[in-house]
Amino acid sequence: MPVLFNSLLAQIGLKPETVILLRHQDKRAARGRTPYELWRDYPPAFECYQSIQSFENRPKFSRAGRWASFVATPDGATMFVGLYAARYIGVLAQDTPKPHCDGVDLAGSCDNYDLQLDELLADLKGKIFIEWGDGTRAWVQRADNQNKPIIELRSEFKERDFPGFLNFSEPLSKVEGLPKTWIENLKYARGIYLLTCPKTKEQYVGSATGEEGF
Repeated sequence: MPVLFNSLLAQIGLKPETVILLRHQDKRAARGRTPYELWRDYPPAFECYQSIQSFENRPKFSRAGRWASFVATPDGATMFVGLYAARYIGVLAQDTPKPHCDGVDLAGSCDNYDLQLDELLADLKGKIFIEWGDGTRAWVQRADNQNKPIIELRSEFKERDFPGFLNFSEPLSKVEGLPKTWIENLKYARGIYLLTCPKTKEQYVGSATGEEGF
């Protein structure tokens, strides 16, 4: 029998109809500034990112007093990052730099919410992974309509172990989002590397000899 996310809500006394589920995955994000990376590296920037929302989503956001927030990890999993008490403030009052990319949210162009990280389920941040389902484009969903199965519970937040240089193989587009420990390993090592093109099958052999290694 699967363990369901709504059962956790019930244990802390929250009714599913008072909670909405958010899965943050933004294709507009600049390198190193995905929602996952903002949450991992710059928590205040992540709070700002999710507090500013479009007018069209106001009916979805304003119906619930709690937001259960998830982020897409670099390998596409859906990780729980916190339960927030949410309150609609009003239309954005001043120009605000976008945390996830270059640009500015202009005053009057979107809604602003006050979000307070709730201590309820705080000990499970970065430890719970759920099955979001095929509808990843539907990134805002009602908990009472979508009882998500929990597929993994970890004892601590921990990113994947570095596989070793001989087993390392990643798309260039994902290099900026690699776990910090991986980046440190690559930064302090030098040597020969192979680039391949999945479309043309061309290969390029290069040498990393600079100060930051691979």
